Amino acid sequence: MSENHLSELRFDSLPLDESIRAGIRDAGFEFCTPIQATTLPIALKGHDVAGQAQTGTGKTAAFLIAAYQRLINTRSDSGEKRQPRLFALAPTRELAVQIANDAEVLGKHTGFKIGLAYGGTDYDKQRNILLDGVDLLIGTPGRIIDYFKQGVFKLDQVEVAILDEADRMFDLGFIKDIRYLLRRLPDPDKRLNMLFSATLSQRVMELAYEHMNEPELIRIEPDKVTAHHDFREYEARGRACSGLPRSQRHPCQGHLGRRAAE
Repeated sequence: MSENHLSELRFDSLPLDESIRAGIRDAGFEFCTPIQATTLPIALKGHDVAGQAQTGTGKTAAFLIAAYQRLINTRSDSGEKRQPRLFALAPTRELAVQIANDAEVLGKHTGFKIGLAYGGTDYDKQRNILLDGVDLLIGTPGRIIDYFKQGVFKLDQVEVAILDEADRMFDLGFIKDIRYLLRRLPDPDKRLNMLFSATLSQRVMELAYEHMNEPELIRIEPDKVTAHHDFREYEARGRACSGLPRSQRHPCQGHLGRRAAE
């Protein structure tokens, strides 16, 4: 990505473990892209993020870096079989593989083990890796459900949940599978949740509202980054409802735009 598409925020200014910094250096990253500069300070504080961003904006590195820091902060050596602590869903196997490849580079020095689950190939190979235990589970809904129902892994220890290209998951008819899996994770307030989508449509926002913990909304547009600071803040059209308890709010009321620095 050219320097014109980078922010002034340097990765080495963020509160990251040295093992993550080493992976970032391996990837050749120095300055954050706008989505990274806006997302990382929020997610590193433990707040959920729902971001509108296209492919090529650096969103994958944004959610992986935040996820790795969370896993390092809560790492424990129980001696038991590894169960997934990061759970990442993608609509296609190509995207799942891309996320896993990026995770390998960025997490090379962390000691975490990555497992893939996607349809069409390598059924036994994927299953055996997951049976051995992984820290990161990345894949597509159908294959993950298949292995989960066989008891290949558990989902009750997930600390980070990621949905990438959520709008495409709707288009491909995966929404029932996604909800099935998300309902088997710990409660939303017990985990860090990050959702990214090319559009934050009403149906995507409803999914975020149902399965996330008051996420801060970020929209990456051609010339600016707009941060919508969670479901507690509203534009004029939603201010009449701003005093309602969270249970009574509509998910699409979180649209107060505070401009974030690129």
